Amino acid sequence: MTTPHDDVRPYEGLQPYEGLQPYEDLSPSTRRALLHRIAVAQREGRTPSLVAAVARDGALVWSGGRSMVDGHAPDENVQYRIGSITKTFTGVLVMRLRDEGVLDLGDPLEKHLPGTGVGEVTIAELLSHTGGLAAETPGAWWERTPGSTRPELSDVLGEEPFKHPAGRRFHYSNPGYTVLGSLVSALRGSPWEEVLRREVLEPLGLNRTSAQPQEPHAGGFAVHPWADVMMPEPVEDLGLMAPAGQLWSTAADLARFGDFLVRGDDRVLAAESVREMRTPSAPLQTGEWDRAYGLGLDLLRWQKGSLAGHGGSLPGFLAALWVSEADGLVTVALANCTSGPPVSTLAVDLLKTVADAEPRIPEPWRPLTDVDEKALEVTGPWYWGTQVLALRLTAEGEFDLGPLSGAGRQARFRSNGDGTWTGLNGYYAGELLRPVRRPDGSVSHLDLGSFVFTREPYDAGAPVPGGVDPQGWRGFP
Repeated sequence: MTTPHDDVRPYEGLQPYEGLQPYEDLSPSTRRALLHRIAVAQREGRTPSLVAAVARDGALVWSGGRSMVDGHAPDENVQYRIGSITKTFTGVLVMRLRDEGVLDLGDPLEKHLPGTGVGEVTIAELLSHTGGLAAETPGAWWERTPGSTRPELSDVLGEEPFKHPAGRRFHYSNPGYTVLGSLVSALRGSPWEEVLRREVLEPLGLNRTSAQPQEPHAGGFAVHPWADVMMPEPVEDLGLMAPAGQLWSTAADLARFGDFLVRGDDRVLAAESVREMRTPSAPLQTGEWDRAYGLGLDLLRWQKGSLAGHGGSLPGFLAALWVSEADGLVTVALANCTSGPPVSTLAVDLLKTVADAEPRIPEPWRPLTDVDEKALEVTGPWYWGTQVLALRLTAEGEFDLGPLSGAGRQARFRSNGDGTWTGLNGYYAGELLRPVRRPDGSVSHLDLGSFVFTREPYDAGAPVPGGVDPQGWRGFP
């Protein structure tokens, strides 16, 4: 005997998956809270199925699924289409080319991919959606039509590809990432899909992420907005638009990819370059101060700093991936409906549930193993004018600079190996910190992007810009 749902059971024949480390235990109350949250999302969002996962520090700590078919919920190894999360994978490929010296992010597109008609746009502007290109392609809705109807970049960009001046504002552009995929293909001499598999998917062990669906996978559905009925959505090969939204993946694979977005992997992209992707690059818009965009990553201001990730949607599918570096957490949510549960909010809620209920256990404090005596010499309090700041040498061999109390500029600095240090974040990102020494070798002051930091407020023995009043500090009647 058959049931009305026999044709929508795509989860047969699951095999064990070795994508992440084995499960670690969360408390029963936390696991129930996570299950309750996705159960509510599946029911209220009226989605045929939903799967979610949470990873911490490279280990899958929880996954759960819900389905309209009793006893047949998906697990973390079932493929769903992930839509625009594909853009983050494309961004990684472009950053690899940058790190190899093949291109510079400031290069105009024309330098590497001539003849597009949008060649004045820089690669960084394409990555950050600030190139001014249109949000969508001309002609029929590209997500529901075959990619073969857009065989050339001119078909993707159209006769009027620009909606805004380049570099002036954030304007999300699917064609922009198509152009980036074509750039990757041109510079590597291979199709985008092949380059992605060779340079990212295989090194990271993402063997359930692919351009075409692989069993077991979910089918995509549209659910009627005013009735509890549904129908299948078409599945199109996006052709040239593939770098903007083609991929299929699983909750387990995306959790592993999210861990890479936190820590990097030298086989694919170093931690410093991944951190650069997580840094705001697009100008913020009025009323959007809690959200920004990096290089292929969406960014949210959050309770402990920021979250990085991406959402995705294609007809029949919704997807979300968020990571918190501070908590070492990755959350994924996937659903097979065109519109339904807000999976991006769901993924953030799952992350918050674990972060609040079972906060990360800090690693033990450990001292430096190799002490740089010259670096140690410049630690301690310094004065910028009358404001006192502290410079600390961390166990990671970096400098932390920040006010002793109250608000003020804070930054981390990385050693350049020549006695100077480069800012990594905040106001001093990219700026040079240079200890200036006297003829006897002792430190006179710090020069930080022309600012002079002294051991005493307005030290008369240091070259304070504008000089120091010769009468020094004094009271007034």
